[in-house]
Amino acid sequence: MKNPPAFLRAVILLGATLAGVLGVVTAHAQTNVPYERILKSGAEPGNWLTNGGNYSGHRYSTLDQITSENVAKLRPAWIYQQADTSKWETTPLVVDGIMYITERPNIVTALDARTGRAIWNYRRPFPDDVRICCGTPNRGLAVLGDAVYFNTFDAHLVCLDANTGQERWDVVVEDYKIGYSMTGAPLAVKDKILVGVAGAEFGIRGLVDAYDAKTGKRVWRFWTIPGPGEPGNETWGPGDAWKTGGGSTWGLGTFDPELNTIYWGTGNAAPDYNGDDRPGDNLWANSIVALDADTGKLKWGFQATPHDLHDWDANQVPVLIDTVVNGKPRKVVVQANRNGFCYVLDRVTGQFITGQMMIKQTWTKGLDETGRPILIPGLAPSEEGVLVYPGLGGAVNWPGPAYSPQTNMIYVQAQENYGQYFYKYVTPYKAGEHFENGGGRNVLGAEPFGVLKAIDVTTAKVQWEFKIQSYAHAPALATASGLVFSGTHEGQVFALDARTGKELWKFMVGTTVYGGPVSFLVDGKQHIAVTAGAGLFVFAL
Repeated sequence: MKNPPAFLRAVILLGATLAGVLGVVTAHAQTNVPYERILKSGAEPGNWLTNGGNYSGHRYSTLDQITSENVAKLRPAWIYQQADTSKWETTPLVVDGIMYITERPNIVTALDARTGRAIWNYRRPFPDDVRICCGTPNRGLAVLGDAVYFNTFDAHLVCLDANTGQERWDVVVEDYKIGYSMTGAPLAVKDKILVGVAGAEFGIRGLVDAYDAKTGKRVWRFWTIPGPGEPGNETWGPGDAWKTGGGSTWGLGTFDPELNTIYWGTGNAAPDYNGDDRPGDNLWANSIVALDADTGKLKWGFQATPHDLHDWDANQVPVLIDTVVNGKPRKVVVQANRNGFCYVLDRVTGQFITGQMMIKQTWTKGLDETGRPILIPGLAPSEEGVLVYPGLGGAVNWPGPAYSPQTNMIYVQAQENYGQYFYKYVTPYKAGEHFENGGGRNVLGAEPFGVLKAIDVTTAKVQWEFKIQSYAHAPALATASGLVFSGTHEGQVFALDARTGKELWKFMVGTTVYGGPVSFLVDGKQHIAVTAGAGLFVFAL
């Protein structure tokens, strides 16, 4: 049912206020997270107020009770089970002792972070005629003021009262019947909620939207595929290919408040594997775009894979870091990209600083001085199939990396030894139907494997790697005590030494780990939470 019965929407009895720093649940307070709290989230490490841990997407916790010396003593504190047994990719939010999660397919639940007891539960109908490309995950929420916000798979943005679960408003972002869907978490910035969309495999036109947090009214829209008269439209050829050009925005955005700039990754050009009708670079597909937070106007864009023919989305999290490059302070944005390279860009101007190959790739000789790939001829998809590394799943998919200011490295799950035979065919566009015009076939006998890689953010070079038995598909978490947490396809949650990659702890949860681990305090005690399979596992010493 759309609005749950009153007994499931009970006002929080235990409430919570002081928990931010102390992790102490009080008796009467209710959730209230104004923009200033998210802006200064580092001052209250007991909470996890936004999907990426902070606006920069660092997935880093300054909590340090769990250390390399005692991490082996981590044990489950409680476990919560969702009804859906499919892969669960959400990253929890934790606000003053209350945990907010999305469940599949269109469910939001508030939990007591001490015990896992459900406080309220919101369920929204799931249409039976949605267009599904790659599963129906929901990767999390945003919180702002006394409300939480989530995207539905059928392309709605919904606002709920954070204390009761009561729906406040529900707005349509785009028409799911022509292929639009939404799987990522919203981003709360100032008084707006920002969202992206999926659906490039159906020939949608990508966008980033901003909505008024109070009313749900759309404030601005940025189309990732420029129309006639807009800069970049000429990169789609003389026809109407831009109308169905893809460039979806299903990843997580980041925000620099000083520059008042939003950073968002964009997906593949459409159709995915056949570019005959879209000659040119196809801006701004496969790119990072920098947008004015107040107007949505493009400040700059950087395209990692011009005229993509291999489905190498650039939806990976653009991580914002202040560091030193060649002896000078630089504000950079770092992205470990699906095409096999890690990029470091100036986030003020979009200037390419450096980029390095991070996995085996065979499609390019390297990058030129602007970051543009130097292509190896003859590797476009064909009717017979052409072998290329990496495969269409790419080096890195959606799972967010973690950044540690102590090591100046990002930690990201990747896959190695992964190639596919790419082929193409011709199918005319029809609204609501797949518009990929090709695909990939695995290499017989090959054994791709997962690797957690530590990458220096000034050089983009891999410093160490931790090999995993098979493809790993979980975000990472770094902590001030020098640990990195993540999970495996085989069902292990693990902790590594952030400087060396040495394994320090692992726990078998019995099913694939897909969710983003977070760290928080309750009753002054540090916890680690992560979703795997149908379970939310919470660990403590």
